[in-house]
Amino acid sequence: MGSAIAAHLANAGIPCLLLDLEGLAVKGIARLKETKPSPLYDPAFAARIRAGDLDRDLAQLSECDWVIEAVSEKLDVKHSVWKRIDSVWRPGMIVSSNTSGLSINEVTSVCGEACRRHAMVTHFFNPPRYMKLLEIVPCRDTDTQAVADVSRFCQDRLGKGVVIAKDTPNFIANRIGTYSMLVALQAMEKHGLTVDEVDAVTGPLLGRPKSATFRTLDLVGLDTILHVCRNVRENITDPLEAAAFAAPAIVEELVSRGWLGEKSGGGFYRKNDAERSKDRIQVLDPATMTYGSRRKPASHALEAAKMAKGTSAKLQALLEAADEDRLAAFARDVLEATLCYSAEKLGEIADTVLEIDQAMKWGFNWEEGPFETWDSLGVAVTASKLEERGKAVPAPVASLLDKGSGTFYVRKAGSVFHYSQGHYKFVEERPEVLSLGMLRDRGRTVFAADGASLIDLGDDVACLEFHSPHNAIGPGVLSAIRQASEEVDRNWRGLVLANEGRNFCVGANLMLLLMEAENGEWEEIDLIIREFQMSMQSLRVMPRPVVAAPHRMTLGGGVEACLPSDRILFAAETYFGLVETGVGLIPAGGGCLAAAVLAQDRAEAAGLDDVTSPISQMFETIALAKVSESGHHAKRLGYWRSGDGVSMREETRIAEAKNAVLELDRRGYAVPDADRQVRVGGREAATLLKLGVSSMRRSGYISDHDAKIAGKLAGVLAGGDVPAGMAIPEQHLLDLEREAFLSLCGEPLTQARMRQMLATGKPLRN
Repeated sequence: MGSAIAAHLANAGIPCLLLDLEGLAVKGIARLKETKPSPLYDPAFAARIRAGDLDRDLAQLSECDWVIEAVSEKLDVKHSVWKRIDSVWRPGMIVSSNTSGLSINEVTSVCGEACRRHAMVTHFFNPPRYMKLLEIVPCRDTDTQAVADVSRFCQDRLGKGVVIAKDTPNFIANRIGTYSMLVALQAMEKHGLTVDEVDAVTGPLLGRPKSATFRTLDLVGLDTILHVCRNVRENITDPLEAAAFAAPAIVEELVSRGWLGEKSGGGFYRKNDAERSKDRIQVLDPATMTYGSRRKPASHALEAAKMAKGTSAKLQALLEAADEDRLAAFARDVLEATLCYSAEKLGEIADTVLEIDQAMKWGFNWEEGPFETWDSLGVAVTASKLEERGKAVPAPVASLLDKGSGTFYVRKAGSVFHYSQGHYKFVEERPEVLSLGMLRDRGRTVFAADGASLIDLGDDVACLEFHSPHNAIGPGVLSAIRQASEEVDRNWRGLVLANEGRNFCVGANLMLLLMEAENGEWEEIDLIIREFQMSMQSLRVMPRPVVAAPHRMTLGGGVEACLPSDRILFAAETYFGLVETGVGLIPAGGGCLAAAVLAQDRAEAAGLDDVTSPISQMFETIALAKVSESGHHAKRLGYWRSGDGVSMREETRIAEAKNAVLELDRRGYAVPDADRQVRVGGREAATLLKLGVSSMRRSGYISDHDAKIAGKLAGVLAGGDVPAGMAIPEQHLLDLEREAFLSLCGEPLTQARMRQMLATGKPLRN
């Protein structure tokens, strides 16, 4: 965990000293480059971490501004390390423990007062790169300014979602998250459910991750869960709560057998490597302690919940069926117990409902926090139903209702207030954070179209926000792009392309395309592609600066929407790539044109007369449907241009993009050349690329259809049958990519690939 934290600090450009027992730090840094998923945005960032020996190099800690202890969760071990840190502590140094649940007051009891004033818990959720939550827990002596400084630094530099927790066992997220999983185990026994049935209910239907209950337990480690339970039991005084954290017998049995979950090869699930079918993943039968095939539960209530739109509607569907369906009854028991426990802990583990809700969303990936769920289900209605079934209403809920309030959150004029210690507290807004949802609530929508809206960001900058299903690009989005281009040209200083969806854009509307291809509507497909190209070109030639701010999955058409912009501000977690070959096609919304321009620009920057080498790199990236593993990694794939950058903090990404637009405008924005010519590799480059494809086909690495797709791509990227180094109009490249795309749409093998992707989400190699 220490090396993973160091990796994320390195991701943020911060040099680190990693101290461990002799030789272990060096090995830890080496492992960072091999671990998948990678703790590093770019393997080169490992150079920012310097290895040291805890005994020999302890004095070097005095050079550090922040010392993070991440040794094992044993108080005596932590005391030993903290004594040594205290011996080299210097004024102003922050010292923190990465403990997941030990008392910071006990950990720091061996230190001097000066050190304690700068000491706290900084609990990074694992893995630190990917998990947003960071719980900060001050000890009784911690200086409030030190807490504020660390909190701000972790938000702004590390991109973390920070919550301030109290020094209670397991803090916020692990306390409630573990309780929720234990409740599920207890309710499983009550209702006689299988592991499959429990996970079918406690995943997305409850607004939780797909890993649900038992997959999550396996990922965390069953021995770790026992440790968490024990830590709560041994440090609380309420016997009823202690009983709720009793170690589940089935978990103890699995641990005694060494079946610890994923790290040991099996827990509630295991892989059967001898099996290659869907039965490769087997599930435990707790009654016999044997593994067998997974089974999909049959339940009308579950099917109704799956059809409902949004977490609140899914929960309502389950609750309405709870008196007739045992899986829905199980869901009600788990949900109500979790909501009540969260309410009971308000004031004890955290002061505000906001901290608890954010901790569960950022730390356990819940769609809604428990108090947001109280509100969405109706606080008064839920409390009344609890009373009808003879259950106690938690005191904070009763107090809220007694005051005549109906929700834990109140929204007024686009501002949010949350319930805290008997009154509502304004949710502080920071100027560097822009929320499109809040701006919509404040009436800042310029226009709302089918699939996209234009939002006023202030300072005469607008944002085009996709909101189609999966943010896929279809006719409505394309129309909105053209409308936004015209509107911004007339009335605004510039445009941001961004949204707050789960992903920026997963590509074009593949279902629509497949339907047209199967029906032989070639003129209609040609029209769709022309409109796609025209829409993206309208962004490129707009006489106002355009900055794209993609995040997470940005694939195919999503990439083609970004590349015409003047700047791309990648979120740190951006998975960026032209992936059309995976469905038997090539990029045709300007993606091949953009790749040729990138190759030309790279050749010019390197002083090369020949564009063949950079074209070859782009060909390989696109032909193999490579996707970046981070925003930084997009540079290695050849997608970066001069001026592009990465935003570490998700909440500030849109504001940073807005500032980039303003900066381009202040510098005196040069209107793009609508008649730009592109220097290409021509027939010589195409021949070279196709020779490579032919070699791969003869070696059996690719199929005949793969070779056909790659051949089409090579011809387009090289600019067609023209001499090497010739400058050709952009429209010529657009025509080439459209013609190749159309011809591939007519291939039965391509249509099979498209069907496979739509049906399973996985590529077909045929």
